[in-house]
Amino acid sequence: MQVDALIQAGVAADKIFIDELSGAKEAKDRPGMQELLRYVRSDDDVYFWRLDRIGRSVVDVLNTVNELVERGVRLHSIMDSVDPTSPQGRMQLAMMATLAEYERELINERVRAGVIAAQKRGVRFGPSPLDEAIAKERVATARRMMAAGKPANLAAKTVGWSKSTMYRYLKTYGNEPMEEDAPVRPGKDGSKYAARRRSMPPREQ
Repeated sequence: MQVDALIQAGVAADKIFIDELSGAKEAKDRPGMQELLRYVRSDDDVYFWRLDRIGRSVVDVLNTVNELVERGVRLHSIMDSVDPTSPQGRMQLAMMATLAEYERELINERVRAGVIAAQKRGVRFGPSPLDEAIAKERVATARRMMAAGKPANLAAKTVGWSKSTMYRYLKTYGNEPMEEDAPVRPGKDGSKYAARRRSMPPREQ
């Protein structure tokens, strides 16, 4: 919707800068905004869909606007119809930024309240816990790989975990004996190897 509105306002599709990040980040910390600030020059026109697209707080909006205006850039808000270069426009800008920030805070409060209510009803958030049998199998695979001298990050990637997740599961299941396990001893060259005990037929007496 925002991209369509910008194109209808006459902005070329290849000159639209987009951020898909947390709203908690200030404008200057977003890659898309940083790219826009590097691109624009004096006497350029910058269009934005709505006021809160160029900042996530009153101070952030005003700082971004002031920086662009001082550089001789003309700003156009498609939905708000605010002219930030005039005193009246700047007053409207501050008021609307305040309302936008207040609206975001209300939304966040409603989301938090909904999460708390759901947790009280027994709803669990986050990924489902991994089946214990699968977790043990992956732990055993990771242990064998590291016992054979493979790096921990490769072992974690092989079993589909991050390194921190692998160590967390190793802490939980890593002390359980594995089939055909044997102590890991240092080799002559300093490397480590795992000696596996294979079942052998009984010796004749």
